[in-house]
Amino acid sequence: MKYDKPPHNCCIIYHLNLHPAESGVGYDWLYSHLDTQTRERIKAGLIKNGLEPGLAAYKKQGWSKSEHNWNQVCNGGLMAGALAIAESEPQYAEQIVTAAIASLPRALNSYAPDGAWGEGPGYWSYATHYTAYGITALQTALGKDFGLLQIEGLAKAGDFPIYTTGPTGLFLNFADCGERSARRPAPCMFWLARTFGNSLYAKSEHDMIARYDASPEHIVWYVPAPQQKPPSKDLDRYFRGTVEVAVFQSAWNDPEALFVGVKAGFNQVNHGHLDLGNFELDALGVRWARDLGSDDYDLPGYWDNKTGGRRWSYYRLNSKSHNVPLLGGEDQDPMAKSKVIKFESGKSSAFVLIDLADAYKKFAKKTVRGIAMVQERRAVLVQDQFEIENPCELAWGMTTDAKIDIKEKGVAELTIREKRLVARVLLPAGAEFTVESAEQKPPEKTNRGVRRLIVRSPEAKGSVRLAVLLSPVWKDGNVVKSVDLKPLEKWQ
Repeated sequence: MKYDKPPHNCCIIYHLNLHPAESGVGYDWLYSHLDTQTRERIKAGLIKNGLEPGLAAYKKQGWSKSEHNWNQVCNGGLMAGALAIAESEPQYAEQIVTAAIASLPRALNSYAPDGAWGEGPGYWSYATHYTAYGITALQTALGKDFGLLQIEGLAKAGDFPIYTTGPTGLFLNFADCGERSARRPAPCMFWLARTFGNSLYAKSEHDMIARYDASPEHIVWYVPAPQQKPPSKDLDRYFRGTVEVAVFQSAWNDPEALFVGVKAGFNQVNHGHLDLGNFELDALGVRWARDLGSDDYDLPGYWDNKTGGRRWSYYRLNSKSHNVPLLGGEDQDPMAKSKVIKFESGKSSAFVLIDLADAYKKFAKKTVRGIAMVQERRAVLVQDQFEIENPCELAWGMTTDAKIDIKEKGVAELTIREKRLVARVLLPAGAEFTVESAEQKPPEKTNRGVRRLIVRSPEAKGSVRLAVLLSPVWKDGNVVKSVDLKPLEKWQ
């Protein structure tokens, strides 16, 4: 397996750890600089701790049959490790490469059709890096990719971290993304740029490493910055797939631009939360509506995601911490699926409609959420419509780090670092905001200082519309105070 030439000082010793991908790369790159005893010790460890357990795993119904990141991490790593020692131990490559090529499409199909990743942007990076390790190993050692690069969506995968990063630099933080997870350099963006000839990915990653440190993998997959300006990015983007995502912004390359992202999808996706319809919002260099992210993976029952499972008892993972409606004070159905039913992008406005009926079917026969950028992209409207069959409390919630000042009936002013955003309840008439704490007790993460902006209707029934307008206080002092409200079925 031959990679691009490493630097002569062999600083790539960084790679020599127990994962077969990094161990294989390190072993291969440094082979001529290692004495015989060290080579044999590394190879023995690679076989014992990686390749032999990997071969055993292919016979089980585990990660090799999965559609999530474990598939790429394990298959990519095992191929890189097996091919690194194939000259002296060919039996491992013969078995592992065959099994991995059969297994990998299960996960790679998850990128289809637009490059999104259901486990969120953080796990997108993890999964895509090991996809790059595995396919690069195949190409450099065997001279072909065995059709893996032709799988739908993989060529577009670099769009996902670009478009799901707000002007604050923070990701659209869904699933078990780390708290306040921000985009950082990702060497696999160079691999995608090189593999698919995409100048936007190359430019985007060069922008990242100009701000932050590069890594050894950037050397492995290095591509120069494009000489010509890449194609301009869309203001809005709709990612289809198991977990659908829609993102909107008022401008690129403006740290104070308005940004809103919303997700649909499936509550049972790996690492998923009960958050169908959740949104996050940036403006004025601040994240106003936020997702708290993951909790401690070692909490008891963290992975028990069945209906009634302990996973849903944890605040950060259930619906009560997310920017979604609550009916009857209950979480969304853990088995629920949702679907984008309309997405429109225009010069001065844009919107998405999401069918959430499956998430709230205990109380309502119809639930639709609409999120729109309005008034020349200066404000965001969040509008929910319900057909409630079993009367219940209806609650609308938004999680925020802001100080919240209830100004008057149905109006709240949010403040972070002297920046302000005004929230207005436009429907139902007479509805008011309240403020609640999002803080929890250990062993859960405590969310210190985090608040919830809430609207409650004690007994909702029949046809109900709830609309909240979120308006940044821009530098010119203007605040959008009203919009032309229409039923969601008339949005166009």
